[in-house]
Amino acid sequence: MITTWYLVADRSMARIYESTGSMSSLHRVDEIPHPSGRLRSGDINSDRPGRAQDSHGPHRHGLAREVSPTEHLALEFAKIIAEKLHAAQLEKRYSRLVLVAGPKFLGKIRVALYPSTASLVVASLDKDLEEIPDSELPQHLASIDTGLG
Repeated sequence: MITTWYLVADRSMARIYESTGSMSSLHRVDEIPHPSGRLRSGDINSDRPGRAQDSHGPHRHGLAREVSPTEHLALEFAKIIAEKLHAAQLEKRYSRLVLVAGPKFLGKIRVALYPSTASLVVASLDKDLEEIPDSELPQHLASIDTGLG
């Protein structure tokens, strides 16, 4: 029996579903909340970036951040998800993985995955389905070609 896990995620929540065949067997096996993923940059860090003095003259300018606070939180959450998926993979809880997330967050998840976990990804869908109720999820996931036919 082939067990497929479907990760449906956004920056504030990840849900993991399992299927052992058809979409009718789809059921939730885990949920990973990340409430801080809903925060805006201003709510996370109200400090302005540092300021620097020009070496030639009296002018000052702001220093830019490499990653925004919301981007940093999203990257951290992607790492948490990757850790959970890797631990479950080591326990042989699934043999195939499907990733479903908005385009930006999907990229963060892909980068965070361990190579052995990434090798189990059979399909992905760059769509934000986190707000879709569990009962409606199978119809949204049915279009994904996982190679099982």
